[in-house]
Amino acid sequence: MLQVLRVNDLALIDSLEVDLSGLGAGLVVFTGETGAGKSIILQALHLLTGGRGSSAWIRGDCGQAEIEALFTLDGEQEEARAILREQGLEEGSVCILRRVLSRTGRSRIYVNDRLVTARLAAGLTENLVSIASQHDHQQLLHVRRHLDVLDTFGELWGLRREFGALFRRWQRLSSTLRELQEKEADKEQRRDFLQYQLLEIREADIRAGEDEELLRERDLLKSSSSLVELARTSHRLLQGQVTEHLAEIRKNMEQAAVLDPGVRELAERIVSSCFEIEDLELGLRSYLESIPMDPARLEEVSARLAQLKQLQRKYGPTLEEVLAFAERIDGELASLDSLEEEISRLELELEEVSTEALLKAMDLSTRRRDVAAKLAEAMERELASLGFDGAVFEVAIQEPEGMGLDGVHASGRDRVEFLFSANPGEPVRPLVKVVSGGELSRLMLAMKCLLARRDRVDTVIFDEVDAGIGGQAAESVAAKISELAGHHQVLCITHLPQIAAHADVHFLVRKEAAQGRTRTTIQRLEPEERVSELARMLGGDRPSQQTLSYARELVEKKGARQ
Repeated sequence: MLQVLRVNDLALIDSLEVDLSGLGAGLVVFTGETGAGKSIILQALHLLTGGRGSSAWIRGDCGQAEIEALFTLDGEQEEARAILREQGLEEGSVCILRRVLSRTGRSRIYVNDRLVTARLAAGLTENLVSIASQHDHQQLLHVRRHLDVLDTFGELWGLRREFGALFRRWQRLSSTLRELQEKEADKEQRRDFLQYQLLEIREADIRAGEDEELLRERDLLKSSSSLVELARTSHRLLQGQVTEHLAEIRKNMEQAAVLDPGVRELAERIVSSCFEIEDLELGLRSYLESIPMDPARLEEVSARLAQLKQLQRKYGPTLEEVLAFAERIDGELASLDSLEEEISRLELELEEVSTEALLKAMDLSTRRRDVAAKLAEAMERELASLGFDGAVFEVAIQEPEGMGLDGVHASGRDRVEFLFSANPGEPVRPLVKVVSGGELSRLMLAMKCLLARRDRVDTVIFDEVDAGIGGQAAESVAAKISELAGHHQVLCITHLPQIAAHADVHFLVRKEAAQGRTRTTIQRLEPEERVSELARMLGGDRPSQQTLSYARELVEKKGARQ
């Protein structure tokens, strides 16, 4: 349950705290003039559930807005606990949510002081709080939502998810089978094409890095004439003008070293250099003899490079990728050879999955029909308690023709639509065609009351559930909300004194101006203050004594019921 809500610098709120510590189940109401900022509180909770935010919502002159809520988890909220455990966020029986909106447009959400995604926050909070706003009332008019309500009421989501997994598997298998069957249709043409490509690569007998070696060889062959001329000239000069005197130089230096020991080191260096020069001459002669002078080889290398370049243009920018392409062709040819066998295997698997999925879908449909009757009966009871005596609520279920999976979707075979008649003797019709704003509010309230008994959510929030109603209907709505508050924590933003009179905790939301700034404030009302607020709601800013007496009577009735 929600224990504390803090809001800082959001819209007209500079700092606000709603403290519900120790309250447990009960009704908490928020009242105030239109435009005072009551909806900002709902907006703050919506942001904590991962809803989209905007930097425009940040209070003027502030760098960021921050919303924080503390929830306590009881033993029945196992799904919420499981999410926290899986993400390493569990902190005993406490869950602290925090949302920060920044002027830069960045938004951050924290759970137990750990940064999380909006999706995770949404998955977690749907197990903590249920919000029924006027937008949700309108959602009830969308037929696609009716199936979700039915499955929630019947606790059929587990079975629905099982079918959805089978259905998606059937879709994947069907898609794969179609692709293989298309391959089968042009298999021989494809095989011929692949074999041609593979033969072209294999006959070329390429190896990785061959093109780089051939490029070096081609460059050498193109430069052979120049290399021969340079090497021959250098060898002639070295041989004719240097090496013929080396033997004499060595002999002279050896004798000098005998006569003068001081020149021995220099003599040794000179003798060593003479031998080195002779070796260099021999090496240069060997290099001169090795220079290739083969025009035919140059043509052969150029032709081979052209062949390799053509393969690279077709199959890959490098020879390594050409070889890898050949390996892939080999694998595809092998798969073509086993295509018929694979198609037969897939057909068998698809038949098994489709049969299992169809049986699951039929089971789901059967259960939905049972649940539909119970939902209709329960809704009529709830509606009767909300002032709809003799109202008729029906759940229409349509299934596609045939017994296959054609026309089936991931949620099953069924198309569900709620039908309603507020007046005895009038035929039921789709909600969108018959309900007024007040009727829609009470329908949503009845539905929320039914679903609240099924789910594990402890906190239910109503935003102006009283829209479009008054008189006896308002009394009925107030009684129903009070009934729900007997086993849930209910937060209600309302303009109806009949609802506010049932509150266990009453907050007054005001908008006030000070020092040139407008701000929204919140005040927890004491009993006498509640009487004044109810009187204002009944008779305006200057209520009569009679109105004050009636307001006091409403509060006293609440005390008597407790």
